[in-house]
Amino acid sequence: MTTFTRRRGLAVGALALSGALALCACGSSDPGKDSGAGTARTRTVKTVMGDVEVPVAPRRVVVLDTGELDSALSLGVRPVGATHSATEDGFPSYLPESRTKGIKEVGDIANPNMETVASLKPDLILTSKVRDGDRYEQLSAIAPTVMTESTGSTWKENFRLHADALGKQAEAKKVIASYDARVAKVTEAIGGKEKAAATDVNFVRFVEGADIRIYGRQNYIGSILADVGVGRPAITDKAKDGFSYDVSPEKIDLADADVVFTSTYGDPDKAGATKTMSGGLWKGLTASRNGKVFEVDDRLWIAGIGYTAADRILDELRTDLTK
Repeated sequence: MTTFTRRRGLAVGALALSGALALCACGSSDPGKDSGAGTARTRTVKTVMGDVEVPVAPRRVVVLDTGELDSALSLGVRPVGATHSATEDGFPSYLPESRTKGIKEVGDIANPNMETVASLKPDLILTSKVRDGDRYEQLSAIAPTVMTESTGSTWKENFRLHADALGKQAEAKKVIASYDARVAKVTEAIGGKEKAAATDVNFVRFVEGADIRIYGRQNYIGSILADVGVGRPAITDKAKDGFSYDVSPEKIDLADADVVFTSTYGDPDKAGATKTMSGGLWKGLTASRNGKVFEVDDRLWIAGIGYTAADRILDELRTDLTK
């Protein structure tokens, strides 16, 4: 998953913090019990930061990453606020505008505007330790804050925690069952488990300001490819921490596979996508020679990190792998 650059300090002014504290909901230590007049019934959610008391039915949810946004919308919850990528305006285009309309932008991922978050008077905040761990106390002063450990390859576990925090466990079971059924249909459509396993698939991401990434198995897209059951080339086993094996344009031939999906983060020219994909090494890839290179939406395949995005990805996999 992309590590977003923190572009400004983390300190929040005393006035903003005092306002946030005034907005904080005082939950009961006894799940399901009223904690006092005018406050919501609460229950306990276990998180990486410890037990958190959350409203039984949160009404004003703020999400601070794309995975949390996807989870909420997949479960039928429209957040009141959400962050977005530092390099792009608005929310991922794979999410219908009708579902994101009215959600207020509250800053960049890993760099939310705390005053804006507080002004929305949330009763629940969803994020992760890897994004906002150093802001946990500030966020918790505004509203109960539920954090996962990380993002990316843990997206399924994260979704279950998000569903628990939102009180949407029943809805979550339906979403997961629908995904599993769609996976089975995609595997069947491309020829069954045996044929899928015999088809080596690579994912190559061009990143502005960084080396080219050949994605391994321990990431969001890697887990979806594993669910479908396609083969992965040996190079993916060399990925650092299972995430990616980074190469220069001069070594792009290491990305050779039967099928190559590719996306770009940032400007294609600055990320080296334009030059690399017009070069001889790229054109010599098995996938390139056979017309099996497919350019896809980076914000969907890499940054979606949820079940709504996964359903779209499965549809595209089915289309491309059956050509």
